[in-house]
Amino acid sequence: MTECDLLIIGAGPAGLYASYYSGFRGFRTVLLDVLPELGGQITAMYPEKQIFDIAGFPAIKGRELVDGLVTQMMAHFPTVFAGEMATQLVTSIDGPVVVTTDTGRVIQAKACVITGGIGSFTPRPLPAAENYIDKGLVFFVPRLEALRDHDVVIVGGGDSAFDWALSLASIARSIKIVHRRDTFRAHATTVEQVRSLGIEIIVNAEVTNVSGTETINEISITTKDGAVRTLPCQTLVAALGFVANIGPISEWGITVEKRHIVVDSAMRTNLPRVYAAGDITTYEGKVPLISVGFGEAATAVNNAAPFIDPTHGTFPGHSSGGSE
Repeated sequence: MTECDLLIIGAGPAGLYASYYSGFRGFRTVLLDVLPELGGQITAMYPEKQIFDIAGFPAIKGRELVDGLVTQMMAHFPTVFAGEMATQLVTSIDGPVVVTTDTGRVIQAKACVITGGIGSFTPRPLPAAENYIDKGLVFFVPRLEALRDHDVVIVGGGDSAFDWALSLASIARSIKIVHRRDTFRAHATTVEQVRSLGIEIIVNAEVTNVSGTETINEISITTKDGAVRTLPCQTLVAALGFVANIGPISEWGITVEKRHIVVDSAMRTNLPRVYAAGDITTYEGKVPLISVGFGEAATAVNNAAPFIDPTHGTFPGHSSGGSE
């Protein structure tokens, strides 16, 4: 049995910040995550990509953001259990929150904040290249330098596809984007940035064949009018999105809508002493940005505070010192 004041489930940006804020309030904190490394989706999928919605940083690499959040959090010495999945959660109005993991560990907390992001995630497949997973086909790029001087083809029309193109522009020998439509889900400004770099965007086309012995060396694309074109390619990035699964959370009795936990303005779920923050939450007007998740994390911790220690108010006062 591990006892703590506040248990945080999920070690993405919101979870890391919630752990810091819990420590800032003086609470004994446990952070639990199913992934072996801290950072959630950022660490797993786009550690080298630039992030633009963090206040005070015009741009910051995902890896650098995670490193900063971990350093900030560890100043308050939380207990961290990585590589373990929370499988059961039991709570009551007067009792503690008790969570059991897939390793059999039992964690008892006075309150809990769920910051599980999108849950577990698996990439959408690219059928024509299914035999080349980890042999040239990738779904994200952990280290940009690994693609130096490669001919890169990126498949997709969303933000990820165009962000990868921008990130790789100074490293790859060539970059082409292939999209099955002539409209994009990516931000218009990002699309224009990619065009301004001279990166070719091939629309109304799909990858229909991939060839190579040990690894990919070229691909074929077919356009809607039936024309076939062959492209050199050592790395094929399938930026087609991910299928999310919140896993055991759906079995805990928490109100869920479309794989998201419903919360109120205090980030309370329908279960007593259980809060949620970050991408996993939903409420009217929700905006799924990392910067919003930070505020939600602080709100959740502050509203849990009176349950952890009745002498604590919801608002702790400002962290900056000085007087008027």
